[in-house]
Amino acid sequence: MGAWDAWIGREELRSDRIDPALAARWLATLDREAPGDGSVPQGLHWCLCLPDVPTARLGRDGHAQTDHSAESFLPPVPLPRRMWASGKVEFLAPLRVGTTVKRTSRVLSVTEKSGGSGPLVFVDIANETLGEVGLAVRETQSLVYRDAVGADAPFYPPACGGGAFEPAEWSVHRIIVPEPPLLFRYSALTFNSHRIHYDLLYARDVERYRGLVVHGPLTATLLLDLARRELRDNTLASFAFRCLSPAFCHEPLNLVMRRGEAGIEMGAFASDGRQIMFATATTGNRDD
Repeated sequence: MGAWDAWIGREELRSDRIDPALAARWLATLDREAPGDGSVPQGLHWCLCLPDVPTARLGRDGHAQTDHSAESFLPPVPLPRRMWASGKVEFLAPLRVGTTVKRTSRVLSVTEKSGGSGPLVFVDIANETLGEVGLAVRETQSLVYRDAVGADAPFYPPACGGGAFEPAEWSVHRIIVPEPPLLFRYSALTFNSHRIHYDLLYARDVERYRGLVVHGPLTATLLLDLARRELRDNTLASFAFRCLSPAFCHEPLNLVMRRGEAGIEMGAFASDGRQIMFATATTGNRDD
């Protein structure tokens, strides 16, 4: 028996409505126009069916506290630093403004590992989001929990080095500099209270990041928007991403895309060449 076997298969059901105000705020956050057919762009599903735990039950880092009760969907992993490690998404049908959606979440696995920074625990969660015509989005999220760091630990990652990102190998290249209003708005849209995204003293002094951290799903959303700019709205059939290193507020973020042998390849890079995210995608025609 594993320490977390009681959580394997645990489910949570939530519902939400894609009201026009939510769609408008999401579009305003990304400085873009709405699709002309009443659908919402890919990536907005991360703003739906959100946990609404009372503020009094948030932990020190801003995430919901967990415990050993049957009501605790996520296991009470005793490692205090939680991040979104990766995701795999299938877009089966567009979601539309004004419709009600339902999402079923299920814990697939809880895996303990050891990394260069110490113990790690990965929690994989399967989400199925149903729209007006049935199953619209199927995805697997992988969360990673890490041990605390000392107050005198060096900032991670170190300041940008002497290298430079070279976009020549990519056919599409866009530079974005995430600023505090973007991080604030995305935290509000996703009801995300994780303090590394808005509390600079906490991010630096407690978790030892050198600045405010850009949300992993925000970076993924920006890559989805890059694909939209090239391929039109709601074109992707699948999208998979892996977080490799943090992106930071005020620092240029290089978003890139190209077609490879297995489909569409995308990435996010810091200005010194450090890779922040790797992603792949396919289109609805599977003709990549």
